[in-house]
Amino acid sequence: LADAFYNSIVRRNSIYVSSIFAGAFAFGVGLDLGVSSFWDRWNRGRQWKDIRAKYSEAASE
Repeated sequence: LADAFYNSIVRRNSIYVSSIFAGAFAFGVGLDLGVSSFWDRWNRGRQWKDIRAKYSEAASE
């Protein structure tokens, strides 16, 4: 398994660095989505997107 990893990724520096950047980008996107989802669940009903309809309905009357 280690030999396959070395021969496919680590052997060439350009592929190794590209895979590190791609992994960091994917991790960043995944972390952002996870934290945003947690934040939305934790603050459900207290954010503007949750109460907007109540205030826009009151303003139109």
